[in-house]
Amino acid sequence: MTLIAEEAEILIPGLRWVPGFSTLGPAFYTELRPRPLPDPYWVGRSDAMARSLGIDADWLRSDDALAAFTGNGPIAGAQPLASVYSGHQFGVWAGQLGDGRAMLIGQTDTGLELQWKGAGPTPYSRMADGRAVLRSSIREFLCSEAMHGLGIPTTRALCVTGSDAPVRREEIETAAVVTRVAPSFIRFGHFEHFAAAGRDDELRRLADFVIDRHYPECRDAGRHGGNAYAAFLEAVSERTAALMAQWQAVGFCHGVMNTDNMSILGLTIDYGPFQFLDGFDPGHICNHSDSAGRYAYNQQPNVAYWNLHCLAQALLPLIGDPELAIAALASYKEVFPRHFETRMRAKLGLLEPAEGDRALIEGALRLMAQERTDYTIFWRRLTDMATSGDPTPVRELFIDRAGIDGWLPALAERRAREPSAVDAAALMRRSNPKFVLRNHLGQQAIEAAQQKDFGPVATLLALVQTPFEEHAGHEAFAGFPPDWASSIEISCSS
Repeated sequence: MTLIAEEAEILIPGLRWVPGFSTLGPAFYTELRPRPLPDPYWVGRSDAMARSLGIDADWLRSDDALAAFTGNGPIAGAQPLASVYSGHQFGVWAGQLGDGRAMLIGQTDTGLELQWKGAGPTPYSRMADGRAVLRSSIREFLCSEAMHGLGIPTTRALCVTGSDAPVRREEIETAAVVTRVAPSFIRFGHFEHFAAAGRDDELRRLADFVIDRHYPECRDAGRHGGNAYAAFLEAVSERTAALMAQWQAVGFCHGVMNTDNMSILGLTIDYGPFQFLDGFDPGHICNHSDSAGRYAYNQQPNVAYWNLHCLAQALLPLIGDPELAIAALASYKEVFPRHFETRMRAKLGLLEPAEGDRALIEGALRLMAQERTDYTIFWRRLTDMATSGDPTPVRELFIDRAGIDGWLPALAERRAREPSAVDAAALMRRSNPKFVLRNHLGQQAIEAAQQKDFGPVATLLALVQTPFEEHAGHEAFAGFPPDWASSIEISCSS
């Protein structure tokens, strides 16, 4: 039976819709309806996200839920729309873009927006089909929840549904829809769109909307001489800097940091060719489409800063003074290293900053880079060593033992200078995950799902939602990647 709902509206128990992005007016979006998919089926659901929304987990398994979150029937109280934005892609101005395969369902009274991704074409699809494929949808669903489990600001994912409807990419694949959740899906590119067209009234309306809802502290007259827009730019800059520190500390590569993929709230957004590092390679490029390495792992903090300059240029008509805009960006260069060192210090079991910490951190990274040591496993074994006192599992990660044998005593000496109340092992266990969403794990779950076996998606979801726990019996998911993992190619179509 094809689950395409009649025109009767689907009521989502527990959700109450309120005016949100739609209050900005039609210059910012186009109202539309999703395009139904034949014979949808469940691929994965996040009960944790459902609880946060107030949606009953049992209802989330119903046919009504399946129809609602595939876009196969009107949702009571919702006002679907696709927003328009522009942006720089790979450093080049791309002009008008917009939600080409995403549609905002609406905003709930808890302040969270829900959005379909893959529910059909929009006016901003640029001749594309507006669909998402099962492969990329599973990756986004799992990584959204994985990043949340790691404590990294991110859009979330409620569920992913599939259909055997064909979708053409490099080859014929099948369709899927991810339901994403965030306080806002507004991007740097939304501001660039109106600034580039000289539409200052809409630019101001957008900025005021975001400030009033998400950055009210920027109205404080004591910040930047009472210039709320400069204070806003500074706040976005600092949130972005903190996010980059978290990405770098956990070994996360985004892969396509275009300005239209940068959240105005400092969230990780748009999971395409992402990757968590296996062997530590500072210059690693996870996006097969990124031939020049613009978005390599070690370039991410600088690219984010470049993107913030694009945002500053867009906000300049509101800020008024170029020097004030430049000053609003200045703290990025202080916030990023401070947050990064704090997080790396915690990975070492150190709480209080001390002279020599940067050298100790850089020493560990240099040793790993020399031999492409597995990033996640190194930190987790170092965590276990803090409990057991046995350095052998850490030493076994290196062929050249001289380097690690010189570094470990330096760490022990530094740790001895910590206040006695600091529990190094507990701090490390909260800072060094056992499980990350490695490419090969995602690929295995995808291949099973393509055969209608969704058990591996559920298993992997449970592990990455609580990545610091031991999860006895699932050690294989925390092991070294197989040799074939290095041959996985992820591109912008992923």
